Amino acid sequence: MRNGTARAADVVVIGAGLVGAACAYYAARSGLDVVVVDRGPVAGGTSGAGEGNVLLSDKQPGPELRLALRSSRLWRELAQAGGFEYEPKGGLVVAPTEQSRTALTALATAQRASGVQQRAVAARELRNYEPLLSDGLAGGVFYPQDAQVQPMLATARLLRHSGAMVLTGTRVTGVLGRDRVAGVRTTDGDLPAAAVVNAAGPWGGEVAALAGTELPVLPRRGFVLVTEPLPTGYIRHKVYTAAYVRDVASDAAGLETSPVVESTPAGTVLIGASRERVGFDRRVSLPVLGRLAAQAVRLFPALGQVRAIRTYCGFRPYCPDQLPVIGPDPGRPGLFHACGHEGAGIGLAPATGEAIAALLTGARPPVDLAPFRPGRFST
Repeated sequence: MRNGTARAADVVVIGAGLVGAACAYYAARSGLDVVVVDRGPVAGGTSGAGEGNVLLSDKQPGPELRLALRSSRLWRELAQAGGFEYEPKGGLVVAPTEQSRTALTALATAQRASGVQQRAVAARELRNYEPLLSDGLAGGVFYPQDAQVQPMLATARLLRHSGAMVLTGTRVTGVLGRDRVAGVRTTDGDLPAAAVVNAAGPWGGEVAALAGTELPVLPRRGFVLVTEPLPTGYIRHKVYTAAYVRDVASDAAGLETSPVVESTPAGTVLIGASRERVGFDRRVSLPVLGRLAAQAVRLFPALGQVRAIRTYCGFRPYCPDQLPVIGPDPGRPGLFHACGHEGAGIGLAPATGEAIAALLTGARPPVDLAPFRPGRFST
């Protein structure tokens, strides 16, 4: 990874988060010369404020799950090279009530038909997976393919291995070209390119507007609580309740919270998850943090004796139909979009980058991109 003087390139990727890094990595592997530009630092936006989820368990059967299955495989391949802090820890989804257990079991059955590995866990067996879980849970489902990756490290790693020039602290102010996109205009000068990839996350709609097109990508704020370091194995898997699956699929603008708890290699425990559409408001909300803490303690009572040492927030790039935007812009030849992944961007990044690289080189993407086409929002 290098920062330097702008130059003409085959591809300019707008956004130095994990999705942008994956686009740069796979485009470079396809033989293209790539420049990545970001107004902030590497992983300075959504990627630096996430938990690093690589999940299949929260996906409904359909196009996003198919993309996630492909991405899960690519993450395992990337992890074999080392240096990603990739943890194939598995995910445990628990049901507080019999009603939620029935719904969770139905979802798991449908996911199994799509190729997702999982096994039902009876209530009496839950503590074999997580000894500190609370009493009274109705059961759960274990997903061995669920994993976690350190997103900032992964972003830097992919950018370094791409060999792309990375221009940080450089704001894109416009798009070059009239009939066809021919690069971008930046605060450091024009950057010609044969193609431009919009991987700007929750700012993807703003970047699209610079090119004279529209994408309904909006920010959806979420907070994470971080505890003091705890002993190894304090929490063994990614653990969340069935309500999290509901919240992931929700299009509500108001506040929604559901407990998500997992440890990191450093020993800290990450506690989420909240969702609300409040624009780019970064102010800390004590009521939201209080709800997250209370829900986590109900799930793991021992956390009531643990100190939270910090919190952070980020903005998920939300699309109204809950699917990312991946593919060529229908009105601006040479412009490609790779954004709108909501809370699944870390997990879906490799498959997104691979698909964009295929489009840039005229190859057939490994996953059908029709459900993710940018033009689906046009009237």
